[in-house]
Amino acid sequence: MGIEAVVFDLDGVIIDSEEVWEEVRRGYVAEYDREFLPDTQDRMMGMSTPEWSGHLAHEVGVPRTPEQVATDVLNRMAERYRTSLPLIPGSVEAVRRLGAHFPLGLASSSARILIDQVLETAGLTGAFRVTLSTEEVPRGKPAPDVYLAAAEKLGLSPAVCAAVEDSSNGLRSAAAAGMAVIAVPHGVYPPAADALAQASLTVKNIAELTPEAIDTLR
Repeated sequence: MGIEAVVFDLDGVIIDSEEVWEEVRRGYVAEYDREFLPDTQDRMMGMSTPEWSGHLAHEVGVPRTPEQVATDVLNRMAERYRTSLPLIPGSVEAVRRLGAHFPLGLASSSARILIDQVLETAGLTGAFRVTLSTEEVPRGKPAPDVYLAAAEKLGLSPAVCAAVEDSSNGLRSAAAAGMAVIAVPHGVYPPAADALAQASLTVKNIAELTPEAIDTLR
Protein backbone atom coordinates (compact mmCIF):
# COMPACT_ATOMS: atom_id res chain seq x y z
CA MET A 1 0.00 0.00 0.00
CA GLY A 2 1.79 3.10 -1.24
CA ILE A 3 1.31 6.78 -0.50
CA GLU A 4 -1.22 8.40 -2.83
CA ALA A 5 -1.38 11.98 -1.48
CA VAL A 6 0.61 14.37 0.69
CA VAL A 7 -0.93 16.78 3.20
CA PHE A 8 1.19 19.72 4.35
CA ASP A 9 1.00 21.72 7.51
CA LEU A 10 1.53 25.46 6.93
CA ASP A 11 3.14 27.14 9.92
CA GLY A 12 6.65 25.84 10.54
CA VAL A 13 6.66 23.81 7.31
CA ILE A 14 6.00 26.29 4.49
CA ILE A 15 6.37 29.53 6.41
CA ASP A 16 8.57 30.19 9.45
CA SER A 17 5.75 31.87 11.28
CA GLU A 18 6.03 30.84 14.92
CA GLU A 19 8.31 33.76 15.77
CA VAL A 20 5.95 36.13 13.92
CA TRP A 21 2.95 34.70 15.80
CA GLU A 22 4.79 35.05 19.10
CA GLU A 23 5.90 38.62 18.34
CA VAL A 24 2.44 39.74 17.24
CA ARG A 25 0.58 38.06 20.10
CA ARG A 26 3.06 39.14 22.77
CA GLY A 27 2.85 42.72 21.50
CA TYR A 28 -0.93 42.56 21.48
CA VAL A 29 -1.10 41.18 25.02
CA ALA A 30 1.37 43.81 26.24
CA GLU A 31 -0.89 46.59 24.93
CA TYR A 32 -3.36 45.49 27.62
CA ASP A 33 -0.64 45.30 30.30
CA ARG A 34 -0.75 41.50 30.33
CA GLU A 35 2.02 38.92 29.91
CA PHE A 36 2.18 35.39 28.51
CA LEU A 37 1.95 32.63 31.08
CA PRO A 38 5.06 30.39 31.28
CA ASP A 39 3.49 27.78 28.97
CA THR A 40 1.39 30.07 26.76
CA GLN A 41 3.56 29.86 23.62
CA ASP A 42 3.92 26.07 23.75
CA ARG A 43 0.22 25.59 24.43
CA MET A 44 -0.88 27.81 21.56
CA MET A 45 1.20 25.99 18.91
CA GLY A 46 -1.31 23.99 16.90
CA MET A 47 -4.38 25.45 18.63
CA SER A 48 -7.31 26.52 16.48
CA THR A 49 -8.32 30.18 16.38
CA PRO A 50 -11.13 29.83 18.97
CA GLU A 51 -8.76 27.91 21.25
CA TRP A 52 -5.84 30.37 21.27
CA SER A 53 -8.04 33.46 21.33
CA GLY A 54 -9.93 31.96 24.27
CA HIS A 55 -6.64 31.28 26.03
CA LEU A 56 -5.51 34.90 25.60
CA ALA A 57 -8.89 36.26 26.74
CA HIS A 58 -9.69 33.93 29.62
CA GLU A 59 -6.33 32.75 30.94
CA VAL A 60 -3.86 35.49 29.99
CA GLY A 61 -6.52 38.07 30.81
CA VAL A 62 -6.83 40.29 27.72
CA PRO A 63 -10.02 42.30 28.41
CA ARG A 64 -11.63 41.48 25.07
CA THR A 65 -13.90 38.65 23.99
CA PRO A 66 -12.23 35.70 22.26
CA GLU A 67 -13.91 36.79 19.02
CA GLN A 68 -12.48 40.29 19.34
CA VAL A 69 -9.03 38.93 20.20
CA ALA A 70 -9.11 36.69 17.14
CA THR A 71 -10.11 39.53 14.81
CA ASP A 72 -7.48 41.87 16.22
CA VAL A 73 -4.61 39.39 15.97
CA LEU A 74 -5.59 37.87 12.62
CA ASN A 75 -5.78 41.28 10.96
CA ARG A 76 -2.28 42.07 12.20
CA MET A 77 -0.96 38.73 10.98
CA ALA A 78 -2.57 39.09 7.54
CA GLU A 79 -0.96 42.50 7.10
CA ARG A 80 2.44 41.06 8.00
CA TYR A 81 1.97 38.27 5.44
CA ARG A 82 0.98 40.72 2.71
CA THR A 83 4.13 42.75 3.16
CA SER A 84 6.74 40.32 4.49
CA LEU A 85 6.03 36.62 4.14
CA PRO A 86 8.49 34.49 6.15
CA LEU A 87 8.85 31.65 3.65
CA ILE A 88 11.04 28.75 4.72
CA PRO A 89 13.84 28.30 2.14
CA GLY A 90 12.96 25.52 -0.27
CA SER A 91 9.34 25.18 0.85
CA VAL A 92 7.68 26.50 -2.31
CA GLU A 93 9.95 24.30 -4.43
CA ALA A 94 9.11 21.28 -2.24
CA VAL A 95 5.38 21.89 -2.68
CA ARG A 96 5.75 22.13 -6.45
CA ARG A 97 8.10 19.11 -6.58
CA LEU A 98 5.71 16.87 -4.65
CA GLY A 99 2.69 18.33 -6.43
CA ALA A 100 4.06 17.04 -9.72
CA HIS A 101 3.73 13.48 -8.36
CA PHE A 102 0.92 13.54 -5.76
CA PRO A 103 -2.35 15.36 -5.13
CA LEU A 104 -1.71 17.75 -2.26
CA GLY A 105 -3.70 18.89 0.74
CA LEU A 106 -3.09 21.57 3.34
CA ALA A 107 -4.20 21.08 6.96
CA SER A 108 -3.42 24.14 9.05
CA SER A 109 -4.20 25.57 12.45
CA SER A 110 -4.13 29.02 10.87
CA ALA A 111 -7.36 30.83 10.14
CA ARG A 112 -8.77 30.74 6.62
CA ILE A 113 -7.89 34.42 6.08
CA LEU A 114 -4.22 33.64 6.74
CA ILE A 115 -4.10 30.43 4.69
CA ASP A 116 -5.47 32.26 1.67
CA GLN A 117 -3.12 35.23 2.16
CA VAL A 118 -0.02 33.02 2.49
CA LEU A 119 -0.86 31.02 -0.63
CA GLU A 120 -1.53 34.20 -2.62
CA THR A 121 1.68 35.91 -1.53
CA ALA A 122 3.74 32.74 -2.08
CA GLY A 123 2.27 32.11 -5.52
CA LEU A 124 0.82 28.78 -4.41
CA THR A 125 -2.87 29.46 -4.94
CA GLY A 126 -4.14 26.38 -6.77
CA ALA A 127 -1.19 24.18 -5.77
CA PHE A 128 -3.34 22.29 -3.25
CA ARG A 129 -6.39 20.27 -4.18
CA VAL A 130 -7.73 20.69 -0.63
CA THR A 131 -7.03 23.37 1.97
CA LEU A 132 -8.46 23.19 5.47
CA SER A 133 -8.25 25.26 8.61
CA THR A 134 -8.88 23.77 12.03
CA GLU A 135 -11.56 26.49 12.25
CA GLU A 136 -13.51 24.32 9.82
CA VAL A 137 -13.49 21.11 11.89
CA PRO A 138 -14.77 20.43 15.42
CA ARG A 139 -11.39 20.19 17.16
CA GLY A 140 -7.92 21.59 16.59
CA LYS A 141 -4.64 19.71 16.69
CA PRO A 142 -3.60 17.40 18.42
CA ALA A 143 -7.04 15.94 17.64
CA PRO A 144 -7.00 14.23 14.23
CA ASP A 145 -10.04 16.07 12.85
CA VAL A 146 -8.33 18.32 10.30
CA TYR A 147 -6.28 15.47 8.81
CA LEU A 148 -9.27 13.14 8.68
CA ALA A 149 -11.25 15.86 6.90
CA ALA A 150 -8.41 16.48 4.45
CA ALA A 151 -8.23 12.79 3.54
CA GLU A 152 -12.01 12.65 3.12
CA LYS A 153 -12.00 15.66 0.79
CA LEU A 154 -9.15 14.09 -1.20
CA GLY A 155 -11.32 10.97 -1.51
CA LEU A 156 -8.67 8.78 0.10
CA SER A 157 -8.11 6.72 3.22
CA PRO A 158 -5.76 8.40 5.71
CA ALA A 159 -3.65 5.24 5.50
CA VAL A 160 -2.50 6.17 1.99
CA CYS A 161 -1.75 9.79 2.88
CA ALA A 162 1.48 11.28 4.21
CA ALA A 163 1.48 14.35 6.46
CA VAL A 164 4.33 16.87 6.72
CA GLU A 165 4.51 18.42 10.18
CA ASP A 166 6.86 20.27 12.54
CA SER A 167 5.15 20.77 15.90
CA SER A 168 4.29 18.36 18.69
CA ASN A 169 0.54 18.90 18.31
CA GLY A 170 0.75 18.60 14.54
CA LEU A 171 2.70 15.36 14.66
CA ARG A 172 0.26 13.91 17.18
CA SER A 173 -2.70 15.01 15.06
CA ALA A 174 -1.44 13.40 11.87
CA ALA A 175 -0.45 10.19 13.67
CA ALA A 176 -3.86 9.97 15.36
CA ALA A 177 -5.48 10.26 11.93
CA GLY A 178 -3.51 7.22 10.77
CA MET A 179 -1.33 9.00 8.22
CA ALA A 180 2.34 8.32 7.57
CA VAL A 181 4.02 11.18 9.40
CA ILE A 182 7.01 13.14 8.12
CA ALA A 183 8.66 15.38 10.70
CA VAL A 184 10.50 18.57 9.80
CA PRO A 185 11.51 19.72 13.30
CA HIS A 186 11.67 23.45 13.88
CA GLY A 187 15.05 24.61 15.16
CA VAL A 188 13.66 27.14 17.64
CA TYR A 189 10.50 25.29 18.68
CA PRO A 190 11.43 21.57 18.43
CA PRO A 191 8.73 18.96 18.98
CA ALA A 192 8.57 16.84 22.11
CA ALA A 193 10.35 13.51 21.97
CA ASP A 194 7.16 11.47 22.27
CA ALA A 195 5.59 13.36 19.35
CA LEU A 196 8.70 13.05 17.18
CA ALA A 197 8.75 9.31 17.85
CA GLN A 198 5.49 8.99 15.89
CA ALA A 199 7.15 10.09 12.66
CA SER A 200 7.96 7.50 10.01
CA LEU A 201 10.50 9.86 8.46
CA THR A 202 12.40 12.84 9.85
CA VAL A 203 14.17 15.32 7.58
CA LYS A 204 16.45 18.18 8.60
CA ASN A 205 14.73 20.66 6.32
CA ILE A 206 11.92 20.81 3.80
CA ALA A 207 14.38 20.95 0.88
CA GLU A 208 15.23 17.29 1.58
CA LEU A 209 11.66 16.19 0.91
CA THR A 210 11.41 14.37 -2.42
CA PRO A 211 8.92 12.06 -4.15
CA GLU A 212 11.45 9.27 -3.69
CA ALA A 213 11.47 9.83 0.08
CA ILE A 214 7.65 9.72 0.11
CA ASP A 215 7.70 6.43 -1.78
CA THR A 216 9.69 4.75 1.03
CA LEU A 217 7.05 5.43 3.68
CA ARG A 218 4.76 2.42 3.24
